[in-house]
Amino acid sequence: MKHLRRRTRAQWARDLLLWLLLSALIAAMGPDPLTDAAEFAVRTGPLIALAGVAVLVGRPWPLAAVLVLLPFGPWRFDAGLATSTLVWPEPLPYVKILPIQPVTLSVIWYAYLAGRRTAGTWPAPAALVPLALVGVGLVVAEGGGLGLWITMTTGLLGAYVLPYLVGLLRRRLVQQREQARLSAAARARLRERARIAREMHDSLGHDLALIAVRAAGLEMAPGLGPAQVEAAGELRVAAAEATERLRQIIGLLRDDADADAGPPLAPAGEDVAAIVERARASGLPVTLRHDPSGPAPALAGAVVQEALTNAAKHAPGAPVTVLVSPHRVVVRNGAPRSRPTAVPGGLGLAGLDERVRLAGGTLTAGPSGDGYELAAELP
Repeated sequence: MKHLRRRTRAQWARDLLLWLLLSALIAAMGPDPLTDAAEFAVRTGPLIALAGVAVLVGRPWPLAAVLVLLPFGPWRFDAGLATSTLVWPEPLPYVKILPIQPVTLSVIWYAYLAGRRTAGTWPAPAALVPLALVGVGLVVAEGGGLGLWITMTTGLLGAYVLPYLVGLLRRRLVQQREQARLSAAARARLRERARIAREMHDSLGHDLALIAVRAAGLEMAPGLGPAQVEAAGELRVAAAEATERLRQIIGLLRDDADADAGPPLAPAGEDVAAIVERARASGLPVTLRHDPSGPAPALAGAVVQEALTNAAKHAPGAPVTVLVSPHRVVVRNGAPRSRPTAVPGGLGLAGLDERVRLAGGTLTAGPSGDGYELAAELP
C-alpha cells in the first residue's frame, strides 16, 4: 500500500490509460457485447478485472504483473508467424513461431520492466518455472507434436525471456553510467583537495622556513645562555622537521590524474583584476565590475579564472561580464560567436564546486538567457 500511495497523479493517469487500452484489446477478442451480453460478462469481465490488478501492481512489482497476466501469454498456438519449407525440413512445412497476440504486448512490457526494476537474480528464474509448466501442459494437452513444442518455445522466448534480458541490459548500462559519473566526480574532488593541499604546503612551508631562519639567527645571537641557545636550536630543528613532514604528506596526495592536470593556469596569489586583465590581453572581451562596499572574497580569483576558462572554450568571442562583491561572484557570458573549442562534460566545475563547498560557500552554474552564468556565494 505504501508504494500505491507514492504514485503521482501523472502515474495514476498513465496507468488508467494503460488499463483502458488493455480492456479494449480484451473486449475486441471476446464475444460481441451487443449480441451476447451475458457471455461477454462471464468471459471478458474477469479478464478485464485481472488486467486492472496487473496494472495496479505492475509499477512497483512488474514481475508480479507478469504472473497476473498469465492468461494473456503466448498460448494461442494456432496464431503467430507461419514459416515455410525454407526454414524447416519437409515434415514441418508450416510451423508457427512467436504466437503473440495484441494483448500479449502487455506481458512483454511488464517482462521488460521486470528486467529494469527487479533486484536479485533468483526471482526471474523462479517466475519462469510456472510459465514454462503452463506451456508444457498446453503442448501435451494438444498432442505434443514437434511443431507445437517449437511454437511454445519461441512464444516463451519472445514474450518473457528476451524482454526481460533487454530490460536487464538496460538496467546494467544505466548503473554503469551512474557509477562512471560518480567515479569521475570523486576523482575531481580528490584532485581539487590535492591542489588545495599543495597551496597549503606552499604557504605553510614558507612560514615554517621563516621560523627556522629566525630560530637559526636567534641561536647565533650573542648574549644568550646555554639553555636559550639550546631552545633556539630545538625550535630550528622542529621547524625543519615539520617542513619535511608536510612535504611528505603532500607527496602522498599526488597521483597520476593530478599530474595530468598540469601546472596552474595563473600565478599563485593573482587577484581578480590581474586575471581579467590577462584574459582581456589574450583577446577575450571581459568587463569587470567591482562592488566598492568591501573587499572581494578569498576564492574570487579561482571562481573568475574557472569561469573565464570555460567561456573561452565553450563560448569563444562572446562578451563576458564579471561582477565581484564582498560575498558573491557572478560571471556571465553571451552566446558564442564562433565554434566552441571544447565539448561539455569537463571536471573543472566539479573541482571548483568542491573547493567552494569546503570553504563554506555554494556554487551554481547553468544557462541564463542566450548565454551562461556561474555564480558563487562565498563567506
